[in-house]
Amino acid sequence: MNQIKIPEHLTPCFEQAGRLHTYRPNEAIYLQGEIADGIYFIRKGRVRAYYITNTGKELTYEIIEKGRIFGESSFLSQCVRPVSVASVTDVELFVCDLEHLYSYMAESEELMKIMLQLLSNTCNHLTEQLRRVTLYDRYQKIASLLLHETKHPDRDRGVTASSIPYTQEDLALILGLNRVTVNKVLNEWKRNGIIAVAYGRITILKRKDLEELLTPPGTL
Repeated sequence: MNQIKIPEHLTPCFEQAGRLHTYRPNEAIYLQGEIADGIYFIRKGRVRAYYITNTGKELTYEIIEKGRIFGESSFLSQCVRPVSVASVTDVELFVCDLEHLYSYMAESEELMKIMLQLLSNTCNHLTEQLRRVTLYDRYQKIASLLLHETKHPDRDRGVTASSIPYTQEDLALILGLNRVTVNKVLNEWKRNGIIAVAYGRITILKRKDLEELLTPPGTL
């Protein structure tokens, strides 16, 4: 996902429109189904947005870092949170009242544009997630995530043009796959020289091989 962040010179808008909250690792920030009543701006740390199924299984939707916002469902009237969010690391964030934030958006055309871009990014991310879940097999799901993430390098997240700082457990959570399944696919690709795997990092060695997995038949 293309990680659009709030520029440093606009962060005072969120600080002045919100209240500072701190969290230790693995603390719940809000839960799926709660009333959506505020926008969150991350000043420090990382959080995980995840969906809880009827059977209690957690499917990771996204990892969100410093300089970004979450809780966009608050822009919709009488909406509830579609996912839960919990801290991954020590987190400092500002919980912003929408009415206060609107006044800053009205004063800053740049802030207004960035907020609209962020909402558009969220829609695009949901579309990509839906495609993975409904149309792709296990090979295509993993290839799609690796290719999509490395398409937008991000130094803060440790993402480069060829590698991501994810463990096999991370991939399993994000893609809704069994960890054993992820392990088998990655080991197969490793034997074929398509990727290299070290703890906490996966590196693409043959990008074309992964791209071909997502190419519709007859278009090569």
